Amino acid sequence: MTLRRMLDGLRWYVREFTGEAAYDRYCERQRRHHPSAPVPTRREYEHMRTRHQDSHPSSRCC
Repeated sequence: MTLRRMLDGLRWYVREFTGEAAYDRYCERQRRHHPSAPVPTRREYEHMRTRHQDSHPSSRCC
């Protein structure tokens, strides 16, 4: 395994763990399905996600 591949894997893991990849996927999906709608900022997205988790407590363990 090359160093580049290992670093790419580490980067992928960190982005998944921190939730950064989820925001990127959300933005991509938003642009694809609603091209004329504004894409929320990272802060707005995190706020929406927190509100959703609070209103749907069964979707998380704690």
